[in-house]
Amino acid sequence: MAASELYTKYARVWIPDPEEVWKSAELLKDYKPGDKVLQLRLEEGKDLEYCLDLKTKELPPLRNPDILVGENDLTALSYLHEPAVLHNLKVRFIDSKLIYTYCGIVLVAINPYEQLPIYGEDIINAYSGQNMGDMDPHIFAVAEEAYKQMARDERNQSIIVSGESGAGKTVSAKYAMRYFATVSGSASEANVEEKVLASNPIMESIGNAKTTRNDNSSRFGKYIEIGFDKRYRIIGANMRTYLLEKSRVVFQAEEERNYHIFYQLCASAALPEFKTLRLGNANYFHYTKQGGSPVIDGVDDAKEMVNTRQACTLLGISDSYQMGIFRILAGILHLGNVEFASRDSDSCTIPPKHEPLTIFCDLMGVEYEEMAHWLCHRKLATATETYIKPISKLHAINARDALAKHIYANLFNWIVDHVNKALHATVKQHSFIGVLDIYGFETFEINSFEQFCINYANEKLQQQFNMHVFKLEQEEYMKEQIPWTLIDFYDNQPCINLIEAKMGILDLLDEECKMPKGSDDTWAQKLYNTHLNKCALFEKPRLSNKAFIIRHFADKVEYQCEGFLEKNKDTVYEEQIKVLKSSKFKLLPELFQDEEKALSPTSATPSGRVPLSRTAVKPAKARPGQASKEHKKTVGHQFRNSLHLLMETLNATTPHYVRCIKPNDFKFPFTFDEKRAVQQLRACGVLETIRISAAGFPSRWTYQEFFSRYRVLMKQRDILSDRKQTCKNVLEKLILDKDKYQFGKTKIFFRAGQVAYLEKIRADKLRAACIRIQKTIRGWLMRKKYMRMRKAAITIQRYVRGYQARCYAKFLQRTRAAITIQKFQRMYVVRKRYQCMRAATIALQALLRGYMARNKYQMMLQEHKSIIIQKHVRGWLARVHYRRTLKAIVYLQCCYRRMMAKRELKKLKIEARSVERYKKLHIGLENKIMQLQRKIDEQNKEYKSLLEKLSNLEITYSTETEKLRSDVERLRMSEEEAKNATNRVLSLQEEIAKLRKELHQTQSEKKTIEEWADKYKHETEQLVLELKEQNTLLKTEKEELNRRIHDQAREITETMEKKLVEETKQLELDLNDERLRYQNLLNEFSRLEERYDDLKDEMTLMVNIPKPGHKRTDSTHSSNESEYTFSSEITEAEDLPVRMEQEPSDKKAPLDMSLFLKLQKRVTELEQEKQSLQDELDRKEEQALRAKAKEEERPPIRGAELEYESLKRQELESENKKLKNELNELQKALTETRSPEVTAPGAPAYRVLLDQLTSVSEELEVRKEEVLILRSQLVSQKEAIQPKNTMTDSTILLEDVQKMKDKGEIAQAYIGLKETNRLLESQLQSQKKSHENELESLRGEIQSLKEENNRQQQLLAQNLQLPPEARIEASLQHEITRLTNENLDLMEQLEKQDKTVRKLKKQLKVFAKKIGELEVGQMENISPGQIIDEPIRPVNIPRKEKDFQGMLEYKKEDEQKLVKNLILELKPRGVAVNLIPGLPAYILFMCVRHADYLNDDQKVRSLLTSTINGIKKVLKKRGDDFETVSFWLSNTCRFLHCLKQYSGEEGFMKHNTPRQNEHCLTNFDLAEYRQVLSDLAIQIYQQLVRVLENILQPMIVSGMLEHETIQGVSGVKPTGLRKRTSSIADEGTYTLDSIIRQLNSFHSVMCQHGMDPELIKQVVKQMFYIIGAVTLNNLLLRKDMCSWSKGMQIRYNVSQLEEWLRDKNLMNSGAKETLEPLIQAAQLLQVKKKTDEDAEAICSMCNALTTAQIVKVLNLYTPVNEFEERVLVSFIRTIQVRLRDRKDSPQLLMDAKHIFPVTFPFNPSSLALETIQIPASLGLGFISRV
Repeated sequence: MAASELYTKYARVWIPDPEEVWKSAELLKDYKPGDKVLQLRLEEGKDLEYCLDLKTKELPPLRNPDILVGENDLTALSYLHEPAVLHNLKVRFIDSKLIYTYCGIVLVAINPYEQLPIYGEDIINAYSGQNMGDMDPHIFAVAEEAYKQMARDERNQSIIVSGESGAGKTVSAKYAMRYFATVSGSASEANVEEKVLASNPIMESIGNAKTTRNDNSSRFGKYIEIGFDKRYRIIGANMRTYLLEKSRVVFQAEEERNYHIFYQLCASAALPEFKTLRLGNANYFHYTKQGGSPVIDGVDDAKEMVNTRQACTLLGISDSYQMGIFRILAGILHLGNVEFASRDSDSCTIPPKHEPLTIFCDLMGVEYEEMAHWLCHRKLATATETYIKPISKLHAINARDALAKHIYANLFNWIVDHVNKALHATVKQHSFIGVLDIYGFETFEINSFEQFCINYANEKLQQQFNMHVFKLEQEEYMKEQIPWTLIDFYDNQPCINLIEAKMGILDLLDEECKMPKGSDDTWAQKLYNTHLNKCALFEKPRLSNKAFIIRHFADKVEYQCEGFLEKNKDTVYEEQIKVLKSSKFKLLPELFQDEEKALSPTSATPSGRVPLSRTAVKPAKARPGQASKEHKKTVGHQFRNSLHLLMETLNATTPHYVRCIKPNDFKFPFTFDEKRAVQQLRACGVLETIRISAAGFPSRWTYQEFFSRYRVLMKQRDILSDRKQTCKNVLEKLILDKDKYQFGKTKIFFRAGQVAYLEKIRADKLRAACIRIQKTIRGWLMRKKYMRMRKAAITIQRYVRGYQARCYAKFLQRTRAAITIQKFQRMYVVRKRYQCMRAATIALQALLRGYMARNKYQMMLQEHKSIIIQKHVRGWLARVHYRRTLKAIVYLQCCYRRMMAKRELKKLKIEARSVERYKKLHIGLENKIMQLQRKIDEQNKEYKSLLEKLSNLEITYSTETEKLRSDVERLRMSEEEAKNATNRVLSLQEEIAKLRKELHQTQSEKKTIEEWADKYKHETEQLVLELKEQNTLLKTEKEELNRRIHDQAREITETMEKKLVEETKQLELDLNDERLRYQNLLNEFSRLEERYDDLKDEMTLMVNIPKPGHKRTDSTHSSNESEYTFSSEITEAEDLPVRMEQEPSDKKAPLDMSLFLKLQKRVTELEQEKQSLQDELDRKEEQALRAKAKEEERPPIRGAELEYESLKRQELESENKKLKNELNELQKALTETRSPEVTAPGAPAYRVLLDQLTSVSEELEVRKEEVLILRSQLVSQKEAIQPKNTMTDSTILLEDVQKMKDKGEIAQAYIGLKETNRLLESQLQSQKKSHENELESLRGEIQSLKEENNRQQQLLAQNLQLPPEARIEASLQHEITRLTNENLDLMEQLEKQDKTVRKLKKQLKVFAKKIGELEVGQMENISPGQIIDEPIRPVNIPRKEKDFQGMLEYKKEDEQKLVKNLILELKPRGVAVNLIPGLPAYILFMCVRHADYLNDDQKVRSLLTSTINGIKKVLKKRGDDFETVSFWLSNTCRFLHCLKQYSGEEGFMKHNTPRQNEHCLTNFDLAEYRQVLSDLAIQIYQQLVRVLENILQPMIVSGMLEHETIQGVSGVKPTGLRKRTSSIADEGTYTLDSIIRQLNSFHSVMCQHGMDPELIKQVVKQMFYIIGAVTLNNLLLRKDMCSWSKGMQIRYNVSQLEEWLRDKNLMNSGAKETLEPLIQAAQLLQVKKKTDEDAEAICSMCNALTTAQIVKVLNLYTPVNEFEERVLVSFIRTIQVRLRDRKDSPQLLMDAKHIFPVTFPFNPSSLALETIQIPASLGLGFISRV
């Protein structure tokens, strides 16, 4: 396709612009051949007519499609030209903040003038081992490529860093060296890589200075060769320097500085060691104040001085030499202050005792007079004589400056020489990588000799660069078998010839320097005469005769001839040098010793350099006779020779190019000046690379990539099985001009612009497809809209018609209603008239009848009143008669009742006399009662019965007495009532009269009261209403207050819960951190142990010489291998120290004891910290605390029972003695009593005493039985507690039994009483204690609740009085105080309980061990006589196998054989596959059990130590095999679980069967070995993780990122020269299925080996973390992977991994959470990124990503198709502002090497040891089952 066909409407082009260099514009109409003007529209909307050049008829360059903008490689651009390169660099630098870009083989680095976090260890590890094209451009990628090619091709490499001053050359070179130092390490312990890096501060201090363009500009060129050995580890380095800018020592332009070292000295002048240098402020010295800018912002010269001195020390420059260097530098400063006074025009003098010169002479150790003389004079030698001539002041000043420059240059060379000696390799060098940090092309307003040499060097380097680029292009074409046509490229050999050829500029300059009267003017004339008009590259300025112009490859440069000769000669008076050589100061003459041997006064001394490579060019050695001549060589000649040597070195290596660009002259961060950038791009050869590429076929695609990208342009019938043929057929149809492309073996080559044309066709096809999709969708939407509208119209019609029908029906209803209303209204009027007439008639009738009725009523009323009067009179008369009769009757009744009462009184008196008589008659009965009471006192039962009778009698007597008294009282009351009744009748009559009077008053008052009551009632009702309203208000306020209090309490509770959760999480994090730190220490320990073993093996190989014969191994060797010995007593590890035995001196310990002891101590501390953290976690859980408290209260119960039983025994014994004493006293009293009546057998006293004796004897028998029971219990307990004293206890028991037999105190039923008594006592005590505890706890709770209630009431009252804000603060303060107190109380309780638990555990362990020993002893001590007494029944006994006890016995000498067969030679894939999971662990444990059974501590120690060492050996031997490591991790954990399960500790015996509990260890506590095994398991786990990582690492990037799991979602974008790994699944590439297959393999192997499920979950979590971290890190470093389609691919891949977790039931392993950062990064690639709402959503969604990662992903986001949109810079700024307050790590990459701390949860085995069978395949026939 013709290029002109691309200039269609809407095509975008670049047009020149004086300000922006190039501007973008859009065509408004198609271009037709022959048009002279293009109609354009600029981006700002302005229309423009662009006139074409009529001669060249060149069209403006086309702009690349947007999807190609921002590419990593400039050669990937379809249109390769200057504006495209400039725009691509600008977009990457400004928008994406990317400072590195590839341009073919060149890395373009733009100085950001800002510190970027892209040079850390994590970034170095990410680039290490990666292909250069697979990662984003970086200086580390170039360094890795050089390192890889050196190792792969065994060819030396060079990295050439060039650029302007201030472009960042030195920093780039420094980072490249840092990469080599980090990746390779050093081959010795001398830390060579640190020395290589330490050379940078020294060289920067003496060779760098501040210029107007750069604060740290290198004023010399250097080439550093870093040497490597055969294993490609750094062994040394060498440095060569070029063209030091000596003139800066004596002169600095404005705003510039001298070399940094001078200002560092002045800043450190106050140090004591620098007092003798007599330094001061930098403004005091002439050589440091000329620039007027002695301070650099942000740089502390005093600190830099410290760094310089430290670097010197590291490189072996002693303090004395350092002080000598500083002394010389201080002398140079003082020399600059020496002033001259003119005597006349041709002579000058120095003032006498001139202070600066005096100080200079003192520092240099020379004579003052001699130095002062030769500063003002010079010696002239002629053929015949020599004479001394004074010089003028100007010449003296020039001579002083020349001397200062010469001293500094020699000092510089001396330091470089010493640095090279320090970096010199001590072993043979295999290869090297050279880093060339050299000045770039320079052009200033005034260009002198320095710029000429710099540009000459750049011409040479550019020629080498062009040849290399051309060579690579040719090799690529030849490899692909494409016809090679000669591509024209710029050859700058004519310019080089102009400078260095015979009669060239340098040759003429040297010739002029030899002329006695040569000058700059004469030299300029020679140049004009020789080259002007003869060489096209040489020109003469129009207005100057002292300058010349050279056309360099980059630009024209005008050089001023003034000063060329002087600088080329570099003249120093020999007399001054001789004075310095005669110095007493040793270092100063040393600077000038090798001056004659020096190749260049500004280069490193070649004689001190040992060539670091077989390909390095050795410098020619100077002959003795050439010393004086070599000294007179000019600077230009020396520079040319050193440049030739450099070019020979570079040509012998594979070069890598880094071009540094300075974006602006003002050092503004991320500011891009197009003009300055274009100048540098032209100067550094980047555009030349582009031009060479564009001249041929710049765009190159593999057939698979082309097919994947342009599959949309093919039809189904075009697709063949052969991808190559398919691509050929399609291309022939798409591009008709066959010259525009070529088919290679593996790639298709396109001319410039053809890829853009294909992209345009593809975009058009996709756009047409989009339009068709849009058309279909829009039609579907419109149809849906029409159907909705039609449905809505029908619905509206239906509702309207319904409404109309309802309105008509309503009209009919209203008409009917109106007729009905009329009917009823008319009826109402007629009825009303009728009713009025009827009412009038009835009214008249009523009036007449009423009048007649009233008259009749008056007559009847009068008659009725007369009758009433008669009635009342007759009633009064009857009542008077009745009252008289009633009064008489009452009087008669009273008289009669008085008579009857008197009679009753007499009867009562008679009855009272009869009771007294009864008492007198029964005086004897009272005596009997007294006797009965006395007998009751003697005998409890009789006393109780009589007491009950007496109480009954008293009760009956009291009841009878009460009855009598009540009767008397009743009679008295009746008499009084009769009297009162008569009085009352009289008073009532009087009161009736009064009441009648008061009645009238009351009635009158009643009316007034009723009125008042009505009024009061009304007021009361109003008051009640008001009170009700107030009450409702108060209720609402109360409810509001309650609600607020409730809300406050809820808020406080929530905050406290949140705090509690946060504290718990923090404690868990701290615990994990401590665990991780401990495991890292273990990892480091294992690494040191392996290193120790390797060194020991090497020493053995080096020292020990094998001798014939066989040396027998000591039989005690196996027992001496252990580091520890354990005491036979079982103690807590934290309470008793570990005892250690040192091995014999003739045996080497297998471990480093000092290190192991430190680690063991650290382990103990970590365990204590872990325990404290675990206790704090347990304290947070209240239920667990209570349960724990209950469990901890159980152990003391048994001890309390023992104490109680012993106290009970003592009490019973004392009571027994007391009863015996009382019995003896009674017997004595009976025998001593004289009265026969009393002592007679039938006497009452005798009977009483006899009864007492009987009861006492019975009680005594009971007490004796209890004593027997308790003694037997205590004897058994003493046997359990003190087994060693069983014999003595048994004798005591026999003695007690014998005593009891003698006294006849043994009862036959004591066994039953013993069991009953013990059961009852234990139950009683437990119930009593539980009751008391519950009672106390309830009382305490009640009391606390009361106090809490009071406090809450007080707080509520106080809160109600406070304002709302103060109320909230007070409640919060109260709640915090309460919780703090509770926490303190709980902490105190927990500490007390912990102490109690420790003591009780100790006691329980001792008791348990003693009881076990006693049981074994009892079983062994059963005599045959005890069995004979049992009856023997004649039964048939079947023959059965011997009962297996789950132990294995082996001989001590077979221990090594056991370890060899079971550990060292066991193959997991062979024999171990068919074994029971964990069988080696079970076998080893059963062997340990047998050794424990035998109480053989040496055998236990020897076996365990041999086992541990054997596992370490097999892992060291086959540590890269996953199956081996997994197998032994599983067995080590099972062995550890067995030691725990059968340890006898209660916590590990909960899930055991009774039979398993019988198999517990009895003699030894192996807690220390459990810790050692746990550490070993951690080491194996970490080794397993490393094996996993090594296997998975090559698969992750390819399978998770590069491979297209969903085919066709993401098209392949055009790539540049550096091809990335293909994303198409070839045969050798990894896919997601490869990763899942590998995960399945890992999981099946671990399950087959019987690994604990919890441990499998941890391994899976670690694997998924590695997958997520590596994938995310690569995503953050690969711009081509940050697209929408790639986000979809990643999410699909993650979903497949989650599906795998579900299939394996591992979703709760925490593995999914480790992928959360990767998931969020994929979501970030897919979400919308335009508005503020999108920014808010992103900030809330990406909580697992750091701010740096989010911003990095947004910066890297690249559209793959035209339909995607780029992320705006403003949007990224919005994200940064929103995430500003987020506190997260500034680190960009995840730590892919991070290993989660591993735990081994206890997992008991249900497998019975006695059922385990040992297969014969293990070769363990020498062990026997027990």
